[in-house]
Amino acid sequence: MNAPVKAPVAVPLLHATPGFEADGRNTCPIREVLDRVGDTWSILVIINLQEQSVRFNALKRSIEGISQRMLTVTLRSLERDGLVTRTVRPTTPPEVEYALTELGQSIAVPIASLGSWAASNRDRMRQAREAFDLEA
Repeated sequence: MNAPVKAPVAVPLLHATPGFEADGRNTCPIREVLDRVGDTWSILVIINLQEQSVRFNALKRSIEGISQRMLTVTLRSLERDGLVTRTVRPTTPPEVEYALTELGQSIAVPIASLGSWAASNRDRMRQAREAFDLEA
């Protein structure tokens, strides 16, 4: 008996979606977003700020390997893009807290989708990497 043939899963043609269409500045939305969240630290900062606002040093402790300078640069970039707010409390020394804005919270949905895809496909990617390395 022949096994039923599965229909291929419909995959969106990425270059045909609005996120990849150039605007008046000859850039596409995905490029601008990837410039921000595609770096080493931004997604980790967003993940750590999702549940509540966090003070700078607590945030630094929660992200293994990030230097004080890189955390400062990353937070300033996220703040510039409207994803994070910075609140300074007039204490001695000043307390500085960071929180996600509404826009910053909204990016959690696509990040979660990417995370789910990563969890589902990590082993397949590792196997492909190992097979590739054996041939090289």
